[in-house]
Amino acid sequence: MNAPHRIRLFFERNGFAVSTRLAEVLGMKVKSIRLFFIYASFATLVGGFVLYLTLAFWMKLKDMVYTKRSSVFDL
Repeated sequence: MNAPHRIRLFFERNGFAVSTRLAEVLGMKVKSIRLFFIYASFATLVGGFVLYLTLAFWMKLKDMVYTKRSSVFDL
């Protein structure tokens, strides 16, 4: 058996039961746990993008308002 196949088998046996184990511990349905993980990943992705756009807009606005003057006589 080659190494990539062994690694895949290891993760299939140990890694994919996270939702099931968490649902058993919390006493919830597995479907609810999986949906939460899906929604949380989308919210994180969208939230980061919105934060990036907000900061970019704020920096552009700051540059438009506060312009650097080369000397005191430019007032």
